[in-house]
Parts: sequence; structure tokens; C-alpha cells
Amino acid sequence: MLKKKLGTWRLDRQLVDLLTRHAAHGRRRRFKKDTVLYEQGEVSPHFYFVLKGLVQISIFRIDGSEVVLELMGPDTICGEGSAFDGLPRFSSAAAIEDTETIEFDTSKMTEVFREHPEFALSLLRITSLKQRVLAIRLKHLASREPRERIMELLTRLEEMFAIDHARGRLLVTHVTHEQIATMTGTSRVTVTRTLQRLREQGRIDILDGHILLKRNTVLKKQT
Repeated sequence: MLKKKLGTWRLDRQLVDLLTRHAAHGRRRRFKKDTVLYEQGEVSPHFYFVLKGLVQISIFRIDGSEVVLELMGPDTICGEGSAFDGLPRFSSAAAIEDTETIEFDTSKMTEVFREHPEFALSLLRITSLKQRVLAIRLKHLASREPRERIMELLTRLEEMFAIDHARGRLLVTHVTHEQIATMTGTSRVTVTRTLQRLREQGRIDILDGHILLKRNTVLKKQT
């Protein structure tokens, strides 16, 4: 049985290795399930490198409704943008299972960056990657067609988490229909119906809870 990976974001091995090598410049912190790492609107110099567990990044609208941006699993980073600009955070982060992190404090990083410029460059690269993904998501969220938004998410998950399979590309990460819905601004029912329709069309299949993008219909990568 294929071991499921969690989350909707992944860093390449080189970036993970750089962050790991500089973990001594932060402090280890553990968060129990349903504990908040940081809240939307707060000002804080802290950001987090996730070692274990799963962190949900969300934006809360004025009416109280929640928009899930990402699910950050092991070897990912969150909260770095607002930690550096000193402005109120635009999103919240909460552990949706027991989570272990390295907490970095940007107010103490000037000397670290001077001595280890490659650390600063790695954080810059991560921020740039996130901006690119966010721009693509905004483009598709503007669409009234739920199927297009769901396909965009599957495309991104393919780029980050798919492995070759005899029949196509298999997503080794796992997201629920509810999580897909909150990330695409649709409903759980719409996600279920859309995935079922794609399955009936022979575009995808489900193998042991994983989505298989069939070889003749593997999603085109975003440019």
C-alpha cells in the first residue's frame, strides 16, 4: 500500500536541506491538534518550518467564512511573508493534527543572514514560488466554472506530488473532498460530482484513495 503524503505544498530537496541546516538558528516548538500557530491580523516576527504534522493556512472573510489557502505538511514553511514585512498577517495558521516545527524570529536574523546568505536566498526563493502559485490560483478563482478551479488544484498537486504510474500520474498526497472545496471556493457536493464526472470520462481514477491522472489525459502544466 502506498504511504500517503499530506499537504498541498512541497519544497524541493535542496531548499529543505538548507532550512534543515539552519534549524539551530530557531527554536523547536510543538503544537497540539487544533492549536493556532498565528492569527490573521496579528503582527509577529515569527515564521515556521514544519517538521511533522499538518498546518492549515486560511483567510477569514468579514462574514466569518473561511477560505483555505494551503495545507502545509512536513518540510514546508509558513508565515515568513508577514514575519519580514512587519505588517498584520493576512492569514491564520492552525495545526489540524499534532505538529512539530522550528520557529524562527526575523528580529534576530540580520547577523544570521550576513553569515549565511544562502539561507536568506532560500527564503527569497520560497516567497517567490508562493507568489507565482497565488497568482495562478487567483486567475482560476476568478472563473465562474468550478471545474476549472478544481482542475487547477489537481494540476498543481500533479507538479508537486505525482509519481509515474503505468496508467498515468498518481498523486501521492491526500486531500479530502471538503478540503478541495474550501480551497477552490466550491462545495463538497460540487467537488464530488466533478471528480465523478472526470472518472466517468476516463480522465481520472481512484486507487486506494489516491487520484490517478490517466496517461492520455494528464493535466497540462501551468505556464
